[in-house]
Amino acid sequence: MTAYFGLRDIGQLKPGETLVVSGAAGSVGSLACQLGKQAGAKVIAIAGSQDKCEWLEKELGVDKAINYKSPKFYEDFKQVGYLDVFFDNVGGEILDFALTRLNKNARVVLCGAISAYNAAKPRGLQNYLTLISQRAKIQGFIILDYVPQFPAAIQEISKGLADGSIKRKFHIVEGIEQAPVALPMLFSGGNTGKLVVKVSEEPKAIAKL
Repeated sequence: MTAYFGLRDIGQLKPGETLVVSGAAGSVGSLACQLGKQAGAKVIAIAGSQDKCEWLEKELGVDKAINYKSPKFYEDFKQVGYLDVFFDNVGGEILDFALTRLNKNARVVLCGAISAYNAAKPRGLQNYLTLISQRAKIQGFIILDYVPQFPAAIQEISKGLADGSIKRKFHIVEGIEQAPVALPMLFSGGNTGKLVVKVSEEPKAIAKL
C-alpha cells in the first residue's frame, strides 16, 4: 500500500519519466520499482550491495541499480542524469544529494528516513534551494490516510502477483527468539525483500469433538 499510494498519489509518476528509488531492495522499495516500470518510467534503484543490485536488475527489471556503499556511488548517480520522481526510504546524505539531480517540476516522495531514525540529531538538508529553482515539490505522507482506497489497490496489486508481473521476496528469520537479531537488519540493510520473523508453522485445523 505504501509503495502504491506514495508513487501514484504523491509522486504522480508519468510514462517516460525517470524514477529513482532509495532503499530499493526492501519491501516498499522493490514494489515501487516494479510499479514504476509498469507505469512506463525509467527506473533507477539504489541498494546496499552488489547482490541486491543484481537482483533488482535481473529479477525485477529496473533499468539500473547502483550500490550506495560503492566509492563511486555519487559518480554513478550523476551518470543516471536528472530525475523526475525520487521515492525516498532512506533520508540523510542520499536524499540531500538527490536534491541536486532534479528535473524541472520534480516530485520528492518522503516515505521514510531509515538512515536517521537512530541519530541523536538527524542531518539537515543542505541542497533544498534546488526545490525553488526547479519548481519541485517535496512531500511526506502517512499510509493510514489512504485506508478507504485500500480495496482498489489490493485488487490491482493482486492481479500483478497472480500473473507474475509483480514479484515479491521474503527474508525469513526463523523463531521468535531471533526477533532481536532480525530487527537491526532494517537499519543495516541486512534484508532483501520483506523482513519476516517466523514464529511457528501454519496452524492445523482442529477437528470438532
